[in-house]
Formats: sequence, C-alpha cells, structure tokens
Amino acid sequence: MGTAEGRGAVTIVDFSNRGSRILAFLSRVAIAALMLGAMSGRLLAQADGGRAARATVTFTLDFPQSKPEHYSIAVGANGHAVYECKGAIAEGSEEEDDYRAEFEVSAENRAKLFEWAKQAGYFSGKIDSGNDKLAFTGAKVLSYQDDQRSNTARYNYSNVEAVRELTGLFQKMAGTLEYGRRLAYYHRYQKLALDDELKHMEEQARNDELSEIQGVAQVLREISDDTSVINVVRARARELIQMSAGNGHR
Repeated sequence: MGTAEGRGAVTIVDFSNRGSRILAFLSRVAIAALMLGAMSGRLLAQADGGRAARATVTFTLDFPQSKPEHYSIAVGANGHAVYECKGAIAEGSEEEDDYRAEFEVSAENRAKLFEWAKQAGYFSGKIDSGNDKLAFTGAKVLSYQDDQRSNTARYNYSNVEAVRELTGLFQKMAGTLEYGRRLAYYHRYQKLALDDELKHMEEQARNDELSEIQGVAQVLREISDDTSVINVVRARARELIQMSAGNGHR
C-alpha cells in the first residue's frame, strides 16, 4: 500500500515535469515566432526605406547662349544633391569649363521636390504644353528614378502646376550654385570683382530669386575669413551666410 502510493507520487511528479517542459518549449516557440515576425517587419521596412532612399529627381537645362549653356541638378530622397554644368565662368571668357558641386538640400525643399514629382505623375506622360507660339526658354528635362520607375519627360513650358513649381525651384538652386562657382573663381583670380558679385547675390537672395544658399556656404566662409579681402566684401559674405541659416535657403 505504501509502495503503491510512492509509485503513484513519482508518476504525478514526472507528468508535472513533462508538462512544464512542454509549456516552456511552447513559450520559446512563441517568443521565437514573435521575434521572427518583428525581424521580418524591420527588414521589410528597411527594404522600403532603401527603395525610397534611392529615389532621385533630376532637372536638366540646355539653353544655348545662356550662362551656363548646360546644367543639371540631381536630388536624392536623402537630400544629397549634385550640380553639374558646362559653360564659361567669367564675363567675356570664351573658355568653357566643366563644373561639379555636391551639397545637401534642405528638408523643406526636399519634401517639396518629391511631392511635386508625385503630383506630376513622376513624369510618366507628356508634360509639355505643346504650344509652339511660346518663346523658347531652354530645352528642359525632368527625370524620376527609383527601384520601380524610370521616367523622363522633355518640355519647354508646362501647363502642369507641379512641373512649373519644380522648374522654378531648380532654377533658383542653379542660380545659387552658379554664384558659388563664380565666387570661387573671383576669390582666386579677381578679388576686385567680389564686391559686385556678392552685392548682386544678396539682392537676388532678398528677392527670393535664389535657393539653397547653404550649398555655397564654404566659399562664402572662405571669403569672409580672408583678411586680404576688403571689409565690405567680407561683411557681405557673412550676411549671406546668416541668410543661409535662416530664410536664405527656402
């Protein structure tokens, strides 16, 4: 009788231990499944983020007899931008020069660029007005590329509001980068030309005709810090640097 009760007790204990082990195993399986699900979600989010980060909007302008005659600006979804142009630097110069500059677009303008690209259907269709009576203002191209799209559209003038907004902003950015290009040249070779150049730049910036002034902040700082440059020029450079930190890069 005592022995039977002892054997029964042992059996109950063994069953309880097996149950605990089973519950522990199931708990580990459940936790692993949750972790796998969370990891999969993060991987998918990272993949989507990677695709978005690789999106690029590019504007190109070819306009003979203008300065420069050709330029392009490519802006990535992460805000990194590349400006490339070809044309004479200084007034009266016949020598053409290839120029490239990289800069970071402000978050506000980056959001605008990609929203306007979306509103314009990522340039998948015709965006030119088709009005041959309009004055020629340069052969323009807008492109959009990501992992799912690769669209390019050419135009002189567009009736699509988003395209006009994009064109205006890109042209303001190009104007700023051209100032940076000329200022670097004048600072090195013609310091007496800096005053007029910075005066014109300041006027255009105040009239909201330029954008992304922080993209040329380096050359402005170099001029501002150069004691061989007259004080009024250094003061203009400092003023533009302050504008680039405020409303100067709209």
